[in-house]
Amino acid sequence: MAQPYGQPPQPAGLPRCYRHGDRETGIRCTRCERPICPSCMISAAVGYQCPDCVHGAQAAARATRPRTLAGGTVTADSRLVTKILLGINLAVFVAVLVGGDRLVEDLGMLGHAIDPATFTWVGVADGQWYRMLTAAFLHQQIWHIAFNMMALWFLGPPLEAALGRVRFVALYLISALAGSALFYVVAPQNQLSLGASGAIFGLFGATAVLARRMRYDMRPILGLLLVNLLITFVWSGIAWEAHIGGLVAGALVTLGLVHAPRERRTLVQVGTCVLVLAVIAVACVLRTTELLNA
Repeated sequence: MAQPYGQPPQPAGLPRCYRHGDRETGIRCTRCERPICPSCMISAAVGYQCPDCVHGAQAAARATRPRTLAGGTVTADSRLVTKILLGINLAVFVAVLVGGDRLVEDLGMLGHAIDPATFTWVGVADGQWYRMLTAAFLHQQIWHIAFNMMALWFLGPPLEAALGRVRFVALYLISALAGSALFYVVAPQNQLSLGASGAIFGLFGATAVLARRMRYDMRPILGLLLVNLLITFVWSGIAWEAHIGGLVAGALVTLGLVHAPRERRTLVQVGTCVLVLAVIAVACVLRTTELLNA
């Protein structure tokens, strides 16, 4: 067949898929117009698109999706995690009422004690590390759980909305662990602690840091925190160690969450949480070594 002068020869047959050079196709991507074979065709509102265009559109959508102050995903229900935590605490409280003190004895925060029945060590020093977290969901007195859950209901949603769900869960659990850790390091033998107070004080510390970051009036939160600290040290029977440990950890974690630079936000945030967890772990290991060698 004659070819016009100066024009390159035209290949015979249909064009070939840009991803699979051995496959001829008559379909083109509606966005970039590159030829695509049936294996690469992805249905779109109009026609078909190639995998590169679809992935590019998804990445652009993720980049423009609204984010919280700390980089979390904005959700329709900013109280979901708070409601779940409330539900867990209330469910465990009902279980304690039904099952009696045995559940508290088995899951409460007990650093080191001697079981009077077997004369053997029990508690975290004996390897029962789970107590550091399970104790944060245990309550016996109605006033105790009522105060903690009321504080959780008021402090939780604003923090959940500002941090995002995953970061809020990390804040809550790390604060609870830090409260248990300080109790373990300081509290004497045969002393039992329970309650969400360590986590709640972590939320107090987080709220103070967030208010400072947003340049809100600090006086209300500082006044409320001062009142709770006075109650902590004046009211007998309160494990002040859990309150202070949770408060410090909550403030430190939130500092990392809300002040992380945008370019390395996730790295800094994860690093902050890991660093606080590492301090908790080292403190507990050192305390365990001290007790076992005593």
